[in-house]
Amino acid sequence: MTTLLQRDIQTWRDIGGLHTAEEIAHQPAIWRALAGILRNEHANLAAFLGGALSDPRQRVILTGAGSSAYVGEIVVDTLNAAWPAHIRAIATTTLLTHHELYLEADAPTLLVSFARSGDSPESLAAVELLRKVVPGARFLNITCNADGKLARQGANDSNTYNLLMPEGSCDRGFAMTSSFSSMLLAALSVLGKDTDLSRLETLAQLGEQALRDWSAPVADLGSTPVQRVVYLGSGPLEALAKEAALKILELTGGRVMAMANTPLGFRHGPKSAVTTESLVILLRSSKPLARQYENDLLKELQRDSVAQTCLTVGIGGDLSADAPAWPDAWLAPLWLLMAQQYALHQSALLQLRPDNPFAGGIVNRVVQGVTIYGHDQF
Repeated sequence: MTTLLQRDIQTWRDIGGLHTAEEIAHQPAIWRALAGILRNEHANLAAFLGGALSDPRQRVILTGAGSSAYVGEIVVDTLNAAWPAHIRAIATTTLLTHHELYLEADAPTLLVSFARSGDSPESLAAVELLRKVVPGARFLNITCNADGKLARQGANDSNTYNLLMPEGSCDRGFAMTSSFSSMLLAALSVLGKDTDLSRLETLAQLGEQALRDWSAPVADLGSTPVQRVVYLGSGPLEALAKEAALKILELTGGRVMAMANTPLGFRHGPKSAVTTESLVILLRSSKPLARQYENDLLKELQRDSVAQTCLTVGIGGDLSADAPAWPDAWLAPLWLLMAQQYALHQSALLQLRPDNPFAGGIVNRVVQGVTIYGHDQF
């Protein structure tokens, strides 16, 4: 009988988690497919971007809502350090309420939208906002849905480039999994200076190994009830910690509370949340300096003996992989495989239906109930 993340396929189907389980497990294949897409799109993308990233006057805004916003937060500092252009990550949910703090009418601006469905009202409104406030703004839509409104409205616009993620990346499950990792890797590959797409194949191989080696221990960890989960990460991995914490909140229907912080920042108050029914997961950085600080906090947590469990994931962690010492943003999708699986198993433990843990519609796969107000009304 075929097993998938430690359960057989029929069991996942019976408990309403097959889509999410499949979408976590097929990510290495999605990353390989992404490499092929980027090879085919390379010339057209290069022509669209031109010399924008080399221009210090250029503003680049990485945007999205929820998980899509965290994609931008993970990659932004790596990209900003690589180019003269001014690159920022600003969520659509912030851009719409305080655009005057971030937009300049006379500054050349590229809005990079990350969107699984492309139907989120904030994503569509952010594009419309820039069209009105920043004449000549251009738009790069990194999206998983060719039929979404975001992709369709930009299809015939010379100032818009739709970069579609591989088939299968538009997750059917409630939580973003393969959509998240594919858009993250696309951003690094398209907007980064290192255009060696062989990295995607290496990551795919490492991902397959991680799924094989980690599935049993993560399933075992996920079979133990917890009240709180804390994810900690340094640098770009702080945003990864936010995404990992969101997976727990989403897939457990908010029954397991989760938070994210940095190892250094954790002592400044947030550590008070740790109880004997808490799991602390430290996402290890590839940077030796950061790992020194991480090691100190880990020793402190072990000495305190307050948390139910402390686990490390990443370079030299309890769950690790023979990964190159790449920048943390590039390794983030690999460590996320653990967090996604763990959230899935916690959802199953609580006897929820992971593909739709909010059957009553309190929270939806594509956000609903948002009223968009004109920026010039107030």
